[in-house]
Formats: sequence, C-alpha cells, structure tokens
Amino acid sequence: MLSYALHAYRTIVRISINATPYSLVYGMEAVMPLEVEIPSPRILKDAELDELEWARLRFEQLNLIDEKRLAKAYNNIAKAYNKKVKPRVFKEGDLVLKNISLASGEDQSKWAPNYDGPLW
Repeated sequence: MLSYALHAYRTIVRISINATPYSLVYGMEAVMPLEVEIPSPRILKDAELDELEWARLRFEQLNLIDEKRLAKAYNNIAKAYNKKVKPRVFKEGDLVLKNISLASGEDQSKWAPNYDGPLW
C-alpha cells in the first residue's frame, strides 16, 4: 500500500506551491497508466478530440517525457563536471606546453613528442 500512498502524495496539488511534487521534479503532470492505454471520456470531452487525434497527441507527449528526462540527466552531468573544473588564467611569462601537430611525413609513433615546451 506504500506505493499507492506515495503516488497519491506526489500527484496531489500542494496549495503552498500551487503545483504537484511530480511536476516540480519532471516538469509536467503525471500521466496515469490507465489514461495512456484507454482514453477516459473525461479527457476526450475536455480535449474535444476524436480517439485517433488524442492517441497521436498522447504519443507525442510520451516522447517528450523521454527527451526532458535525457536533457535533465545531461544538465546534472554538466553541473557535476563544472563543479570540479577550476578555471586557469595564464599570464605573460608563465611556462606552458604547446601541442605539436605532426605532418603526414613526420614520425607519428607513440614515442614521438606530442608537446613542445620548457624542460624541467
């Protein structure tokens, strides 16, 4: 019974924030599994659509859910990466390594130098 209670808690509008917890997390309202398979008369009447048009729109909405979840996942990955990145500022006189781009005729073995710069 816990899963049913959690589902109800997550899909009921909170007056203080005027939204459901589900919509705050996923950016859209929850789609009930029954409404996906069998369009309810309430939904068809409110939307003023025939069943085929409603099914096409529902399919598009379900595809958008996956896209939004992927976008959110990529944003979370980018945030985690950006937290660890430290910006570096170079000033005149700093010692840096310069990447060597090798021409086709030059030595391209794994022992060939990749960088040119000061020796320590």
